[in-house]
Amino acid sequence: MAEEPSDLGPRGRVLIAGCGRIGQALGSRLAAGGAEVFGLRRQPEGLPEGITPIAADLENPAKLAEAVPTGLDTVYYIVTPGSYDDDGYRRAFVDGLHNLAGVLRRHPAAPRRLVFVSSTAVYGQQADEWIDEDSPTEPGRFSGQRLLEAEAIALAGPWAGVAARYGGIYGSGRDFLIRKVEAGEPCQEGQYTNRIHSEDVVGSLAHLGRDDVPGGVYLGVDDAPSTQCEVMDGIAELLGVPQPPRGEPGSGGMRGVGSKRGSNRKLKASGYRFRYPTFREGYAALIGGGA
Repeated sequence: MAEEPSDLGPRGRVLIAGCGRIGQALGSRLAAGGAEVFGLRRQPEGLPEGITPIAADLENPAKLAEAVPTGLDTVYYIVTPGSYDDDGYRRAFVDGLHNLAGVLRRHPAAPRRLVFVSSTAVYGQQADEWIDEDSPTEPGRFSGQRLLEAEAIALAGPWAGVAARYGGIYGSGRDFLIRKVEAGEPCQEGQYTNRIHSEDVVGSLAHLGRDDVPGGVYLGVDDAPSTQCEVMDGIAELLGVPQPPRGEPGSGGMRGVGSKRGSNRKLKASGYRFRYPTFREGYAALIGGGA
């Protein structure tokens, strides 16, 4: 399938800090489009062809300064915390980005753009509200609080800063709900969740790295905020198996994320076109072997 024009990402020299699954897919796409891509990890061995490996620890400012190349045009910050607790989030998102931003500020020329991958965890809404980039961000959990701190760092530099707030990511290797349906496990009713296919995460990140897309905050969710039962019912239909039983609230493996419905209007208005506009297309491709 040919790439949409909105998928064409930045050219020039691109650094992907925290080059995991999403970062590697993004880096491969940008390299194929002509960018010179660097992938920064503690252990960068095994990165795909086209991504130049950089061994560095974002928590070690001195070593980081030695490792990060100069002359960068675009920087992506896509990290995963080492532990799901306040200290893990602070170190990965706040301290790590603070250290990298300090290195970039000391370069002869700062990058034109820095894209930080954030999350809908920054929102504290609990009562099915619609949310967008202008909605209040009053998270009750440490994860959202630390991500907001990191967003402020990304948006305050001498570059066009972007904070991309993604919902739950599904796709190849992220088939948790498919396995739940196949196992006949119950779903959780009544709680809205927001999701996005991993290919649209990569595509939208390429899009948001372009110089002609305005900086700022973007909400990365698909067109169809849905309850877990709605999604699992759709998966069951695709698999040709019975609908999952209904469980009690809190029984569906959902970790206190609240209930809210995200709007992707700003992302689409900026020119991005979703490959999988809803979970129906996305899971159909997964189950059919196309994603």
